[in-house]
Amino acid sequence: MPGAIHAEGLVKTFGDVRALDGVDLDVPEGTVLGLLGPNGAGKTTAVRVLTTLLRPDSGTAVVAGVDVLRHPDEVRRSIGLSGQFAAVDEYLTGRENLHMVGRLYQMSGRAAKARAVELLERFHLTDAADRPAKTYSGGMRRRLDLAAALVVSPPVMFMDEPTTGLDPRNRQQLWDVIQDLVAGGTTVLLTTQYLEEADHLAHDICVVDHGRVIARGTADELKVRTGGERVEVVVHRPDQIDPARAVLSGFGKGEVAVEAHTRRLTVPVTGGARLLAEVIRELDTRGVGIDDIGLRRPTLDDVFISLTGHSAERDGEDAPEDEAAPEDGARGGHARRPDRRSDRKSDREEGAA
Repeated sequence: MPGAIHAEGLVKTFGDVRALDGVDLDVPEGTVLGLLGPNGAGKTTAVRVLTTLLRPDSGTAVVAGVDVLRHPDEVRRSIGLSGQFAAVDEYLTGRENLHMVGRLYQMSGRAAKARAVELLERFHLTDAADRPAKTYSGGMRRRLDLAAALVVSPPVMFMDEPTTGLDPRNRQQLWDVIQDLVAGGTTVLLTTQYLEEADHLAHDICVVDHGRVIARGTADELKVRTGGERVEVVVHRPDQIDPARAVLSGFGKGEVAVEAHTRRLTVPVTGGARLLAEVIRELDTRGVGIDDIGLRRPTLDDVFISLTGHSAERDGEDAPEDEAAPEDGARGGHARRPDRRSDRKSDREEGAA
């Protein structure tokens, strides 16, 4: 049975750019799918197609049991979207922003006000509730944007790099919110370039590159696919790098990687803790001083580099990753709005790509 989000063979091109090249996705109800990929991989285009902001050239998609192409209005009533940029009205207060979204969903004035109070408290914005949003910090705007996406408690949430630019404390708070949503039955599709975030939140992960899904599975499954354990050693002095390399070469199952500036050496191994003890003894015999040594499992960053050839970190500034300009003037946005009046699009509808 298809999940809460199901897509088959999605293709989307922009001129010569094939942003999506036959993408298949399936997200079971009440789970988090982490969509990982380098800049330009197709992540945001996939989100825009699934949230009705772009029409694919071919393929099918069903969200919350509704065909995205045949019944886009119905899909919009069942989803929330938090895009790469906070799309809030800067001249309204935080309270007024949330009240406005509630009224657009045809909530009563009293219900919209009550929901605004609840969300402001949940996202730690109560003290700033009556200040214009233009006075908010970037992290506060991000939280307000996500709160607006949750005004009607949608069964399916799309979060396109939701924690970009947040400090560690605010990021952890947002992670807690996402986990609470999922515990309550919400399905989440999360795009991110913070691999720790995917490791922490996602039940399953899809890695996309050049518009295609190149790997999928749980974080542990992808780590196993990348390779086994490795020994990492930080030697005490730079002149001990070469003798340490010689020792590790004798135990390793591959080339020893050296970071001279950190005095760190890494080599893939098999044998676990028993082998680690032997390495320590041999380094001690050779008189190599150690500041740190450990047996490490592959990280998601290792997975990402193995699959795509480079790390997931952004190049340059936090510009939108996107692959190409969307069509028909739809620059991404908050599909949480139930009605889209063609000549009355607000900044909220157009702002977050």
